[in-house]
Order: sequence, then C-alpha cells, then structure tokens
Amino acid sequence: MIVLANDGISKAGEEALQEAGIELLEAKVSQEQLANFINENKVDVLLVRSATKVRQDLIDECPSLKIIGRGGVGMDNIDVEYAIEKGLYVINTPKASSRSVAEMVFAHFFALARFLHESNRLMPLEGESHFKALKKSFSSAIELQGKNLGVIGFGGIGQEVVKMGISLGMKVKVLTRNPKTETLFLEYFDGQKMQFEITSETDMNNFLQDLNFLSINTPATENYIIDKEQFEKMKDGIYIVNTARGGVINEVSMLNFIESGKIAGAALDVFESEPAPELALLMNPNLSLTPHLGGNTLDAQEKIGRELAEQIIEIKKKLHLTNANI
Repeated sequence: MIVLANDGISKAGEEALQEAGIELLEAKVSQEQLANFINENKVDVLLVRSATKVRQDLIDECPSLKIIGRGGVGMDNIDVEYAIEKGLYVINTPKASSRSVAEMVFAHFFALARFLHESNRLMPLEGESHFKALKKSFSSAIELQGKNLGVIGFGGIGQEVVKMGISLGMKVKVLTRNPKTETLFLEYFDGQKMQFEITSETDMNNFLQDLNFLSINTPATENYIIDKEQFEKMKDGIYIVNTARGGVINEVSMLNFIESGKIAGAALDVFESEPAPELALLMNPNLSLTPHLGGNTLDAQEKIGRELAEQIIEIKKKLHLTNANI
C-alpha cells in the first residue's frame, strides 16, 4: 500500500505506517499535478489537510485510490458522499485536534478581555512615548471567572471549550440544533476527576440573551449561524471567537456591530474569503486574528498523524481479508 501525505504528516504517523510495512510518499504536489502524480505512483491513500482539494474530477481520474484521509475535523474540501459512492473509504480525525482548537479559543478570549491583541501592536510603536496613556486606555479589562460563556456546537471541540470554561469558573451553556446531553470529565494533576452532565438548548434567542463570551465550534454551514438578527439579540459588550469555519458568521455585519459598540471585541481564526481575508478585518483594532491556526500545535499534529495511521492500518487489514476471500 502506498500513501501520499500531500499536506504532510507527523513523525508519529510516519513511523506507525512504516512499521506496518506501508510506503509513505511525503511530497507536496500542486493541485494541477496531483492526479498525474497519484496515477504515476499508483497511490492507494491520499492524505490531506485543508490545502488540498479532493473533488469528483480527481476521484474519477485516480482509479488506484482506495482511501482519502483528512487530518482534522472538517471535510468541506473533500466530496465525501461521491467518494463513498465510488467505493472509497473516507477517514478523518475529529478528536485529535480538539484540545488545541479549544486552547486557541481561550487564547483569543484572554487576549480580547485584557486587550493583549491591541497592546501588542501599540507597545512597540508608542510604549516609550505614551506608556501612561496606553496603560489608562487598557484599564477596563475583565476577568473570565463568573462570566457567562456560550458555546455553539457540542462535538469534540465544543466539549473541550465547555470543560475549559468550567475549569475557569465560568457559567456555561451550549446551543445545538437538537437537544444533546454529554457527560464531561475534568481530570486533575493528582488523578482526581470531576464529572459534569451538560444538556444543550435549542432556542437561539434565549441562548444569546445574557452571554459575555461566545465561542462558535460547528462544521461548515450553507448559511450564517450568526447574522444581524442574532447580533441584535446579544448582550452589549459581548466577546466572540470563531474557530469553526468562515461563513458561519457574517463578517460585514459583525464589523458594523463592533463599530456601534455592541460587540466589545471579536476573534477570527477562519475567514469567509480565506486565504485572502478582507482588509477591513485585518485593519480593525478590535479584532484578534490568526491565520487558521486552531489545530496547528505539535501535540495535535502528532495525534492526527497517529490516528490517521491507525485507521489506514485497520482498513488495510480489511482489504487484505476481502481480497483473500475473493
């Protein structure tokens, strides 16, 4: 079996594949040359992240493919249903990067609540000449403890965000399309565990009313989850973080509500026009911005590589048994 990790794979994943006798081609092939490369090298498994697109034409042009793998949660760059119809296995790693994304959410929350995103821009420029003025301008910071945290989406990432909110003493509630109850465990350094049963709600209007902080952690959607109507229902001074997908929040509308003071600050790790975010977003001092880094930690990459390798090895065994029985 030959694997092409077109957007890279961690050392742990590479070693696991090699130990299983699976050949790994770790190359970065352009989208235009990808089909030719797969066919010339008789690639069985194509692994991608967000950069490489796996659409119907690529699937049709590459009859050797048996498995398509996505390192991460979202599958919007893969025509999943079509691939399955064609008899391919489609795999991803929904939980491997959950912790890293959740930590990014709170990195942004802390940055916004303490004005770190803005002070980091201004200190090199004005720290020497306007130190006292900067100190005064950033004096209305707030703590997270005791504040209301809303989380939209209750998958692996949403659950990790909820756990972190609980650990910080926040009052947490969750919104999902259908009611969902999850038992979450907080584990401590000395081996102790605490258990929390969290049930989501489904009424958006009621959910938004009293939030101080809002985290969006859903898959890609066809329409905005948060638009003008939802912004209007929010409490004044709310902080919002989107690490989900570009297009779940109306960025233009969000900027208008930031300018009016309704939104105290917002953070985006994903963008509607990614990978070329709008200049109005990039230049707004009330925004904390990162270039789609949610799952980009060494820890997450190790987990992703290992999880992909484990799934490939299991499918290889199934394919071997199937072929042996034919």
